[in-house]
Amino acid sequence: MNQDYIQPNNWSIIEEGFDAERVKSSESLFSIGNGAMGQRANFEEFYSGKTFQGSYIAGVYYPDKTKVGWWKNGYPEYFAKVLNAPNWIGINIEVNGEQLDLAKCIEIKNFRRELNMREGWYNRYFIAKLQNGLEVEVNVNRFLSLDIDELGAIQYQITPLNQDAKVVFKPYLDAGIENEDTNWEERFWETLEIKNYDNQAYVVARTLKTKFTVSTFMHNSILVNDAFSDVKPVEVTKESSKISFSYEIAASKGQKVTLQKFGGYVSSMNHPVDELILASKRVIEKANEIGYNQLLENQKQAWAKIWEMSDITIDGDVKAQQGIRFNIFQLNQTYLGKDSRLNIGPKGFTGEKYGGSTYWDTEAYCIPFYMATKDQQVARNLLAYRYNQLDKAIENAEKLGFKNGAALYPMVTMNGEECHNEWEITFEEIHRNGAIAFAIYNYYRFTGDYSYIPEKGLEVLIGIARFWHQRATFSTYRNQYVILGVTGPNEYENNVNNNWYTNYIAKWCIQYTLEQIQKVNSEYQSDFTRIMNKVKLSQTEMDSWKEVADNMYFPYSKEHGIYLQQDGFLDKELVTVAELDKAQRPINQKWSWDRILRSPYIKQADTLQGFYFFEDHFTKEELEKHFDFYEPFTVHESSLSPCVHSIQAAVLGRMEQAYTFYLRTSRLDLDDYNKEVHEGLHITSMAGTWMSIVEGFGGMRVKDGTLSFEPKIPLQWEAYSFKVNFRNAIVKVEVNHNEVNVKVDGENDFKVLVNGKVYNCNTLLGSTS
Repeated sequence: MNQDYIQPNNWSIIEEGFDAERVKSSESLFSIGNGAMGQRANFEEFYSGKTFQGSYIAGVYYPDKTKVGWWKNGYPEYFAKVLNAPNWIGINIEVNGEQLDLAKCIEIKNFRRELNMREGWYNRYFIAKLQNGLEVEVNVNRFLSLDIDELGAIQYQITPLNQDAKVVFKPYLDAGIENEDTNWEERFWETLEIKNYDNQAYVVARTLKTKFTVSTFMHNSILVNDAFSDVKPVEVTKESSKISFSYEIAASKGQKVTLQKFGGYVSSMNHPVDELILASKRVIEKANEIGYNQLLENQKQAWAKIWEMSDITIDGDVKAQQGIRFNIFQLNQTYLGKDSRLNIGPKGFTGEKYGGSTYWDTEAYCIPFYMATKDQQVARNLLAYRYNQLDKAIENAEKLGFKNGAALYPMVTMNGEECHNEWEITFEEIHRNGAIAFAIYNYYRFTGDYSYIPEKGLEVLIGIARFWHQRATFSTYRNQYVILGVTGPNEYENNVNNNWYTNYIAKWCIQYTLEQIQKVNSEYQSDFTRIMNKVKLSQTEMDSWKEVADNMYFPYSKEHGIYLQQDGFLDKELVTVAELDKAQRPINQKWSWDRILRSPYIKQADTLQGFYFFEDHFTKEELEKHFDFYEPFTVHESSLSPCVHSIQAAVLGRMEQAYTFYLRTSRLDLDDYNKEVHEGLHITSMAGTWMSIVEGFGGMRVKDGTLSFEPKIPLQWEAYSFKVNFRNAIVKVEVNHNEVNVKVDGENDFKVLVNGKVYNCNTLLGSTS
């Protein structure tokens, strides 16, 4: 834990007291989104202190030319940037001629932020004393509509407290925006058109290279003591990429004046380019027709519907409860499954780091969450996203010398092309292919919907199997197949030979693909014929795949009785994390990369990731032996690390350790464990927090098509509950220290396994011990 200023609360994220050093962190923590757009919690008014302005539109990106010192063949030509979009939230404030700027106020009292997760709104309140002696009370509310996902709303209220005041609201739109992480300090937007009508304004801008065109819009209304006032802008200022209105109101002491601002984005992804302003007008008209108050009420109802299915309750531990709801809330703000062109970026709408919208995180961590808390179509959309980019995955493999339809999915992508700019990731972290295949298997295992495999999934599996077959090398020394020069999930080892996880998932991918080919051939003959005609797969090729899978090499230590993370792991100086000086942590911020690579320290689950995916391939005793060997060397400096270890600690009955890992994953950003929350949140790992409870403490698995639970409960909790949508049945699990209840929508014939015994649901199932 590196920060502790967020107030414990079951349903809200609350900050009390203004601290300029916390502004950038809070901008991340209080971010809002609606699946189509999102923004950091920047102040609406001007702020001269340190800030990270950020507003983002789903699917809109820029191919920033790769910047490296030494170009290598096959290197990605660009690094896809999540674009910082035109700013529509801006409202500069002048009071009695002085600009409101929290960095320059004489005094700031009662400062409070609240992100209400139950209802989906963000509020900021404070009393400020300006340099001119005037005291003002400010109350600002903001939300991004779930119902109208191109719309956001702000209500900005000012009350002069100690004298009459002339209040000037200056709402604006600004397309002159830059990314903080540009490689070449370029601007990514060009402004095409600026228009205004009455209280409305529009800035149409286009991204360079990718040619996304966006209309950023606003509509402003003035209220005095909560009554609409027919105040017109006294001035309209236009610059090359910006338009600003000025509204002047004479406010008496104690009189509240309000600006209501509707704003947002209309994009060429969803509308014809020549109709963007017209589409923006329609959004404004709809917003005005509904009104701010009813829009807010609709927002509350929309979030209530989401929480009805996705909420996890924890009794007796407010910080644990706050943590899981924060994670679930941010996941739903980032992706709602409405658009199969979109995916879940590692920072979501909260920052620019990493770039790209899709990593293997989606398949390994996010699909289980969306599959269980929404419906199978949402998960299927995420699978289809990869199918739709199969041709690009084949192109990616061809650039590296592979052939015959071998597919290498990118480590980072926006459109299917690889766009990561670190060679050890681009060329070597090939295990990502395995996660994509595993997600297809996991989808069928959980939903029972096999139709995706003959329709789309088998083509993906064949491309992946072809890659693994070609990537493996036959070692005459070992008389087995090896996979050389890779980076496993532990990115603190590069260019290693025979990473166990990579070799194991490669073998599994080939075997699983061969099984599905056989099944589709026997049960879906028309699909089989179509696919075989397309991919030109012969029995001879499949036999050569099987030869690789059946003879794959796995490094193993007889002395320790464990699979080795890679061939040379035991050559390292095996000093555990407990023996490492805490002043040296995190090592990725304190050590040279050379020193990290030579160390035994593990960034995240690597060998244990394989034991997580393929838990039923190994005994509990084998898991325990590997957990006890590798966890002491794990620094957990990846956000994806604590959740897997929490799940496995729970499997092993080590509840105190499982609980500690759970708190770390659930409060990773709230407590800034990795000292980087100012850069944005760790969105994809938040799905791992959900997994820690449902798969870890709840012990949820699917065994031979039957939903199974082996519930445990931390000593710190009194009870917990969660719901899952299993094959269109809504299953609710309630656990306390004495009993377990499983309920299924009033059905009495639903079978479930609890601690290995078969029960009908809606009956008391007995002790958790």
